[in-house]
Amino acid sequence: MANPRMGLSAHLEGIMNGLFLMLVGVVWHKFSLSPKWLTTSYWLLIYSTFANVLAVLIAAITGAGKMMPLEGGQEGGAGLETTINFLLISLSLALLFACTVLTLGYYRFMHQKLHEMTCTTH
Repeated sequence: MANPRMGLSAHLEGIMNGLFLMLVGVVWHKFSLSPKWLTTSYWLLIYSTFANVLAVLIAAITGAGKMMPLEGGQEGGAGLETTINFLLISLSLALLFACTVLTLGYYRFMHQKLHEMTCTTH
């Protein structure tokens, strides 16, 4: 790898993203959302986690990755930088959107449970 430190980051990204997906899977049944929103969130999570690993892996192999200076990313060719930047920005937007939708779904679930509890005690 042209940037071994970035290679380590790619490895850690894979582990952390895998753990994140497992955690979401554990609480998946607690998201009170329509099937459409659940499906959308699912695919956005899958895309964002794989795009994250892929962007960092490409940067590690090529040494490019100007958007990741803390990991030693240097400016690469225009095509590489465009690919890496697209992956990083799109995965961020996808993950932000999916987490927002899932947070709202969890809020709805908790609100429903609280409503059920108050209705049964009166």
